[in-house]
Amino acid sequence: MSKTCLECGDKIIGREDKKFCSDGCRNAFNNKMNKDQNNLMRNINNSLRKNYRILCDLNPEGKTKTTRNKMSSKGFDFELFTSILKTKTGNTYYFVYDYGYMEIENEQYVLVKKEA
Repeated sequence: MSKTCLECGDKIIGREDKKFCSDGCRNAFNNKMNKDQNNLMRNINNSLRKNYRILCDLNPEGKTKTTRNKMSSKGFDFELFTSILKTKTGNTYYFVYDYGYMEIENEQYVLVKKEA
């Protein structure tokens, strides 16, 4: 019994457990399987990446202060974040992966980076 490549359908030569005829077919198959399934997911992931880059740019030292206006002018979307951290003192931090922000006063924000 001969096996065929999951990507192109060509006959597979080699190990019994091989699924693809070449690295190119394996990569093409996995790229198709792992791509974002629809525009909504792709757009949200792009916006999260943009928010992440903005936080990285504004906070190179790991902790700093900035303004809402400065974040907004760079295109930061305050509606998109990956997690919320409520501290024991009642503060609420919004995180985009390992970078977070918290409003402190008069549209001022403190930016932080989680320690690994």
